Formats: sequence, C-alpha cells, structure tokens
Amino acid sequence: MATETAAPMTEPAETAEAIVRAVRAVCDPEIPVLTIEDLGILRSVEVEAAAEADETGEAEGPGEGEATGEGKATGETAGLRAHVVITPTYSGCPAMETIRADVQRAARAAGAAEVDVELVFSPAWTTDWMSDEGKAKLSEYGIAPPAGRAAGPIGLSMAVKCPLCHSLNTTGLSRFGSTACKALYRCSDCLEPFDYFKVH
Repeated sequence: MATETAAPMTEPAETAEAIVRAVRAVCDPEIPVLTIEDLGILRSVEVEAAAEADETGEAEGPGEGEATGEGKATGETAGLRAHVVITPTYSGCPAMETIRADVQRAARAAGAAEVDVELVFSPAWTTDWMSDEGKAKLSEYGIAPPAGRAAGPIGLSMAVKCPLCHSLNTTGLSRFGSTACKALYRCSDCLEPFDYFKVH
C-alpha cells in the first residue's frame, strides 16, 4: 500500500525572501506597469519572527502602538512579521490606502502572519528615486518619464520627449495631467497629447 509523504517544510528564510519579493512586486494602482519599487516609494522591507505568546495566549514583544498577532501556545511563534516602509509621492496621494492594502495582501499571501505598513514623509519622495527600469516602463506605457533631476538647489529641467514618436518638439498644455504628479503635454510632430511625470 502506498504511503503518504509529508510535503517539505518551507524554511523561514525562504518564506522571508518570498515575502520581500512579493512586496517589491506590488504595482502602483495609478500606473499598473510600475511596481512600488520601480517608483521608488518602497523604502524598506524587514521580515522577522513574530512575538511569542505567553501561557495566557497574549502575544509578547511588540510595544504600544505596534501590530500584534493572535495569541499562540507557550513556545510557539505567530510566524513571520513584515515591517514595510513606504513614502508617498506627495502627502495627499489618494493611492496610498490602496497601496497599503495591496502590500498587506501580497505579504500575507507570501507567508507573513503579520504585516505592518508604515508611511514615512521625511525625506520627501523625489522622482530621482525612480529606477531607470521604471522610467523605461513609463515611456513604453505612453507616459513621458521625468526629464532631468530634482537634486540640488536648482532642479535641472530638460526637453520633454514624446513617448509615442520620441520627438522633442513638445509643448506643455497644463501643469496637471491625469493625476497631480503629472503634467499634460502635446507633441507638435505627431500631434498626440500625453502625460508627463513631472520632476519633483
């Protein structure tokens, strides 16, 4: 008679790596071709063992104001706890609650028992934090990536290239595009309007 074999146990280190990968892969809800890592708003992901529970079933370890897990028997852990730090593109960004929920969902699906998402506003996010890969994805998606850098006492501005025909013969139509972090431009060669992700 065939005997059943138990599925191999996943090592905590492997689960922790899976959680980090899952969080890095969360997409921006406004620009779904970009991950939060591409966008530069993901500051850090730390994964550690969750607090142990005492005999009363109350979790020990996290201090006041920190996330806690469900009580476990003495000597057992509540699994892994993920602490994720993100910085909004600007303080009033309406996508942050969606991003927070998506990060929590992704981390739990990858094996986290607890997920704590912290918003940090200082230092302020800048388009300089965007990855080169993320800027290339923006262009392929039809949004002109930031032209120049925001770093330094005076931001360096460059001509905005049309993401459709790649012409530099473009004109700004409005300081605000589909969202507050974008401006509306039009190409004078292909005559198509397009969003430009503003340098800031």
